[in-house]
Amino acid sequence: MARRRSNRPLVPHAGRALDQFKADVMRREGYQAARPEQVKFEVAKSLGIPLDPRYNGQLQTEDAGRIGGQIGGAMVREMVRMAQQKLSGANSASGPQR
Repeated sequence: MARRRSNRPLVPHAGRALDQFKADVMRREGYQAARPEQVKFEVAKSLGIPLDPRYNGQLQTEDAGRIGGQIGGAMVREMVRMAQQKLSGANSASGPQR
């Protein structure tokens, strides 16, 4: 049986914070979208992929993946960097972990 994907965050009410995180990360990547939901259009434009705010039935799966990959990849890299920074700070403050 196929699973249905949901665009809702697992944690209730985390949507705004995730959108803001996405916007901040993509700003550091050089994109200047005015609102978080506009990031995908700016990324698509930079990749030369036509993305319409209303209908994208013509959009190929590969192109959609390129857009989402740019955004999701940048977000994951930032989350890993933040976790590494937090772990290294925790380790240096409390001494070696065993």
